[in-house]
Amino acid sequence: MAELYLVRHGQASFGAENYDRLSACGEQQGVWLGEYFACQGIAFDRVMCGTLLRHEQTVDAILRGMGCAGAGYERHPGLNEYDFGALFAAAAGDYPEIAQLAAGSMKEHYRALKQVLQLWSEDKLREPVPETWAAFQQRVADAREAIRSGPGLRVLAVSSGGPIAITLQQVLAAPAASAIALNLQIRNSSISRYFFNADAFHLASFNGIPHLEDPERREYRTYG
Repeated sequence: MAELYLVRHGQASFGAENYDRLSACGEQQGVWLGEYFACQGIAFDRVMCGTLLRHEQTVDAILRGMGCAGAGYERHPGLNEYDFGALFAAAAGDYPEIAQLAAGSMKEHYRALKQVLQLWSEDKLREPVPETWAAFQQRVADAREAIRSGPGLRVLAVSSGGPIAITLQQVLAAPAASAIALNLQIRNSSISRYFFNADAFHLASFNGIPHLEDPERREYRTYG
């Protein structure tokens, strides 16, 4: 069977004008992950990521850490995150308390995110949103199919928390509530591993951070 390493991007720039770029911490997480792969003798036949800047920057950092800087990779929009800003905007009219909570601390922001994701999954946002929950589910499934049907026995794919959670939900045939709960637990630069063939996907491990296990790297264990 082939093997997929599904990695969440490194820490992005929460609270900055442009969230979609890695922080210095996020860059370091990616480099350390690449060094871990190199140390373990893990090489990839195929490398993919979403089309967001933080995805590309994470791949670049991983490849630098592996000693493969400048190597090419594929981009697939199915690996992109949902537009959480648009979801909050859609909820603001009917649920002003969610918008107020989202503007607070990171902890409060995640509480608000859980609430708005639940509303989205139940089609309870009356204002227009860029994509429905069903459409989000479908494009994540499309990305998994692109991985499954493509070449390579070991694939690295860099994505975001939402698609990583949906992938696990779909593989395990779990309810939407499980995807939402999982989404909020996924750590930056974490690895989820799957084995797959033409007929099936099987989970091997979820949300691992072996490259950050050293106690001296504790401050690099982030979620945003």
